[in-house]
Amino acid sequence: MRSHDRRRQTGGVRDGRSADVYRRGPMALRGRFIPQRTSDEVLLEHTEDAHWLHEDPWRVLRIQSEFVEGFGALAEVGPAISVFGSARIAPEEPAYVQGEEIGRRLVRAGYAVITGGGPGIMEAANKGAHEAGGVSVGLGIELPFEQGLNEWVDLGVNFRYFFARKTMFVKYSLGFIVLPGGFGTLDELFEALTLVQTGKVRAFPIVLVGRSYWTPLLDWLRDTMLAAGAISEADLELCQLADTPKEAVDRISSRLSVIAAEREAQEAAAEEVGED
Repeated sequence: MRSHDRRRQTGGVRDGRSADVYRRGPMALRGRFIPQRTSDEVLLEHTEDAHWLHEDPWRVLRIQSEFVEGFGALAEVGPAISVFGSARIAPEEPAYVQGEEIGRRLVRAGYAVITGGGPGIMEAANKGAHEAGGVSVGLGIELPFEQGLNEWVDLGVNFRYFFARKTMFVKYSLGFIVLPGGFGTLDELFEALTLVQTGKVRAFPIVLVGRSYWTPLLDWLRDTMLAAGAISEADLELCQLADTPKEAVDRISSRLSVIAAEREAQEAAAEEVGED
């Protein structure tokens, strides 16, 4: 059964008659056991009483376990690129086809593919990677409308907390390829841009696929933010535009080659200084 058909069967009303599966860490919940609030919502809630004194220490251990499980699962994935994009894109849409091709091309270029593990463009990239014989990774997240990892994920990890999941994307990816998407896609994009801009990570290529989709956003950054002095001219160069899967993967590969050469030159220079 195709994943989008399966989603139709498992989606819908969240009550005792529903076939929905809600995943919370290692647990699978249905019907009345599906919680009405996510772990992130509970964590970020401000309360006036002190009951959190008894709960938060245990929550810290749960957060710690997410990092431990994520590090353990992804440590041996190898060189990887994360692919982001809308969960709402249907398989017959051009962006889905692009996502599949990007997944295939990344595998052929020697990279594992990491996505958010959901439907739409995430599913497409996982499918392309899987069918090309590569490593297809999905990092899922607990959401009220969670549908589980798509069927093309070979290595999947489910997270309760967005910040733990974000850490895994950045730690285990050499770069991001970003297709058209919504708030979640923008969240990951600007997280990466902020980390590069502030020097928290170095040499992290980011490629936006679809000039017609992303150019209005880049124009706003230039015409509004740059004009107001909120960012610098160099910040606008932190991401590149591409229109085709080939162009996107080529840009990632060429940038990573330059980064590797620069790092080798720096290491060689450091060794020469040490010998002197």
